[in-house]
Amino acid sequence: MKLINGFINFNGQCREAMTFYQEIFGGDLILSPIEGSPIENLCGPEMKDQIMHSQLTNGNAVIMGTDMTGPGDYVKGNSVGLLINCSNEGEAHSIYEKLSAGGTIIDPIKIQFWGDLFGVFNDKFGINWMVIYSNNQN
Repeated sequence: MKLINGFINFNGQCREAMTFYQEIFGGDLILSPIEGSPIENLCGPEMKDQIMHSQLTNGNAVIMGTDMTGPGDYVKGNSVGLLINCSNEGEAHSIYEKLSAGGTIIDPIKIQFWGDLFGVFNDKFGINWMVIYSNNQN
């Protein structure tokens, strides 16, 4: 496993929050808006200016975030998940299968439109997890 980092749902404040964190922690910030993305047509027009994915990286420290909400909508206090960056495809499938057992699948692990193997679930304790493997990871 390469690393586990935090993933925060901001419910419309992702750009503002991640920019604020960059001012404090420094590093490189990537903001990917919903507008112009492959999922734009799946979202309502009120979401076009919101952030699909963000990543603030400073050395080994990584914070990711989004304005997207999953099933059950946004609940402040339950808006943080853990993202596991795996070293290979087999590890990603194994971790996903084991950690999701007895939990709720949100997005089955599969190759996503951006090219990474990725899946999301809540474990049997209600903790939100994301598992990812990318051939492009350093």
